[in-house]
Amino acid sequence: MSLRTGNYARKPRGGLLAVAAEAFTRRFSLCCGREGCRRRATPPSVRFLGRRVYVGAVVIVASVVALAATTASAVRRVTGISPRTARRWLQWWRGPFPETEAFMVLSARLVPAVLRAQLPASVLARLPGSTETRLTRLLSWLAPLTTSSTPDGSRFVRGLV
Repeated sequence: MSLRTGNYARKPRGGLLAVAAEAFTRRFSLCCGREGCRRRATPPSVRFLGRRVYVGAVVIVASVVALAATTASAVRRVTGISPRTARRWLQWWRGPFPETEAFMVLSARLVPAVLRAQLPASVLARLPGSTETRLTRLLSWLAPLTTSSTPDGSRFVRGLV
């Protein structure tokens, strides 16, 4: 039995932040190639964060903007993202995300300690390099969270960090 591509269409969103994200119309996936079989093995992605339709970089940047913004209208004006959506993302950064193995591994490598109330900004501030490099590194760390069909998804992205 051989693996074949089983990519599927996505309609990525990005608000005002990701005009280039419109090029990400495919979510890469693999399948077994047997007739009628719909099982997929979806590798980790730095394009999307799990089942979210927003591009991963947009989720991070909009969350950082939402942390700094003083009003909900400022979030929409700067990012084009609904303030309600940005609030939901901030709740994820503060709630379920710190309980993940990806966060525990990442926070163990960063000194001084990451401020949970300032996620994801506190992680970005501690990563070396340019803004683009820091964003790419954080997306690489988050990649194992983007799939549940590949038990050891981190092996796909180990060389990226």
